[in-house]
Amino acid sequence: MPASWEKGIDINNVSTIICGSRVFLGVGAIQKMGFIAEQLKAKGVKSVLVMTGKAAYAKTGAWDHVTKALDAQGITYTLYNKVQPNPETHQVDEAVKIGRDAGANAVIAIGGGSPIDAGKSAAILLEYPEKTCQDLYEMKFTPEKAVPIVAINLTHGTGTEANRFAVVTIPEKEYKPALASDHIYPFYSIDDPALMTGLPADQTRYVSVDAVNHVVEAASTVLNNPFAITLGKEVMRMVATYLPVALKDPGNLEARYFLTYAAMIAGTSFDNGLLHFTHALEHPLSGIKPEITHGLGLAILLPAVVECVYPARSEILADVLSPIVPGLTGEACEAKKAADGVRAWLKSVGITETLKDVGFTAADVPKLVALTFETPGLTGLLGCAPVGSDKAAVEKIYTQSL
Repeated sequence: MPASWEKGIDINNVSTIICGSRVFLGVGAIQKMGFIAEQLKAKGVKSVLVMTGKAAYAKTGAWDHVTKALDAQGITYTLYNKVQPNPETHQVDEAVKIGRDAGANAVIAIGGGSPIDAGKSAAILLEYPEKTCQDLYEMKFTPEKAVPIVAINLTHGTGTEANRFAVVTIPEKEYKPALASDHIYPFYSIDDPALMTGLPADQTRYVSVDAVNHVVEAASTVLNNPFAITLGKEVMRMVATYLPVALKDPGNLEARYFLTYAAMIAGTSFDNGLLHFTHALEHPLSGIKPEITHGLGLAILLPAVVECVYPARSEILADVLSPIVPGLTGEACEAKKAADGVRAWLKSVGITETLKDVGFTAADVPKLVALTFETPGLTGLLGCAPVGSDKAAVEKIYTQSL
């Protein structure tokens, strides 16, 4: 049920959320592009590389606002609209070359997590002309600078518009590493729910489940904290309340607003509490099969992960999960009940797939386990798990998810 305070919120009031980034949140927030362009010009930006996917940047109308704002400030722009879901290193390198040739000294990313993460990567590489994206994601150097990046978010899930993380796949190695850098907090971000009403039902499900995973993990890591946990329960409540509304009525701006807010604070939650098993184990799935949507992969793994970590964080997870799994008492012995409850909730929002349904078998598990430990950056996530994260534990989660 909605909390009483939510009815007192004017969703057309574009407020400023200050976290690692300054996020403009609200219906009509895209209008802030004029102000953002002014700020870019004041920072000496003369040319911008725009990174996005094939179509949504134009269909949503975001592109018109961007070009109008940049034109008004005399800032030139170069468009790269080839970023695919689960972006790959060679795409980032291609975009960076185009941007560098045009003299770009800032990046605007328009889209969901894929274009924004690719844009963050490009923002670093524009400052390192001798480096490639593969160098960056194999952790061959530690970035100490990046050009300013503006994120215009078109989905409510990743939270990347508000945090310091990015993910890009190295296809030749089937690696999907995670990068963290304080230099890739966006200069400004836009979270305008009116740009998200065209999200298809499946994408609406999957991006919202991404936000759910962010807070389940952030609340239960070895680095968790009251801020991450408090945000976590609120994210769960809002997703439980508004995801069914958005699935039934995609154009409902109130539902999109609160799902967008939930995703943004979920991104802030894991920016503070970090992540563990679900993300570490999902990356090999979509590293091998890029066609698997990140949120779907997370949903498939989540029940087994909850069962694995619940005994170590039972009181916290009982509270955080309560909006979707009522009746948990916080006893370590109810791990399976918690996992079954999560599985039932996923089914209630239309997600029933297993690893077998997306093309994996028991024969694939050894390779998935190996990639989890070989992919740069993922062992750092595993180290944040509140229970042992050796190969046996990882294998068990994959096996239970088949």
